[in-house]
Amino acid sequence: MAEDEKAVPQSHTAGRVEKNWLAKALLLEEGCMEYEGDRNSEGQRHGFGKARLPNGDTYEGEYECGLRNGYGTYRFKNGALYTGNYLRNEKHGKGVFFYPDGSKYAGDWVHDQKQGYGEYLYANGDTYTGEWANNKRHGQGTYVYKDTGSKYVGCWVNGIQDGPAELIHLNHRFKGRFLSGKPLGHGKFIFDIGCEQRGEYKQPVQDKEEEEEEEEQPLPLEPIWKASEITKLTPWSPQDEELLGPRETAEAAVTEEDGGHPASTTGEGDEERGEEEVNQSQEDEETTDLGG
Repeated sequence: MAEDEKAVPQSHTAGRVEKNWLAKALLLEEGCMEYEGDRNSEGQRHGFGKARLPNGDTYEGEYECGLRNGYGTYRFKNGALYTGNYLRNEKHGKGVFFYPDGSKYAGDWVHDQKQGYGEYLYANGDTYTGEWANNKRHGQGTYVYKDTGSKYVGCWVNGIQDGPAELIHLNHRFKGRFLSGKPLGHGKFIFDIGCEQRGEYKQPVQDKEEEEEEEEQPLPLEPIWKASEITKLTPWSPQDEELLGPRETAEAAVTEEDGGHPASTTGEGDEERGEEEVNQSQEDEETTDLGG
């Protein structure tokens, strides 16, 4: 037996092996290159600490049993930054994420996903405030377009405008339903001059002969607005589909509001002539621009 092996008891040798293993484990723990902070009795990062990872990212905040847990700030090498709550190394709870392109999300997180309620400021200045699920706009939310000032208020499904909504522009707004990001079906335009135009967005049918001639798959055609009538302002919400039905339904609603008088006989003199002029000019338009 060698001299040094005789001098060192076996229990001490096992202790050195255990310490070496622990040192290596701590060095490789979560890929951490450097760490400065609190540890628990088992040598795990526990409490407040600062860490620098091999890829250049850094973290400063709370740990629990070797994992980011609690409030902390994670700085990415590419310039991104997250500050908020963690749960077992995942963004979870309230937090703010700053992206390299200047955009920012502030709101709820669940298992590293934007989920719950939050506000997103996009690089082009647009904003979205509302509900999220699986990193996508999902549920009720408001999207504001910075360039035009227009805003969409309504339902979203997997990041796309879908469901009852209101599209508000500078001097008019549209109430109706959206499908896959486009208005479709019955709806109405409400103008600041005090009237509304009812109608329907219809999806044009692609010509079959043109489809056969095209080698590539043609792009879907934009829905076309077909106006039906002009009326005075009437109460309506996106969920109320009945008021968007046939002309008789709308006339009945107006008649009831006027105390039993038909819509065509309400008002006298200049007021009646004014409504007829607006009606005639608006009915000549077949399409309305949604772009604001």
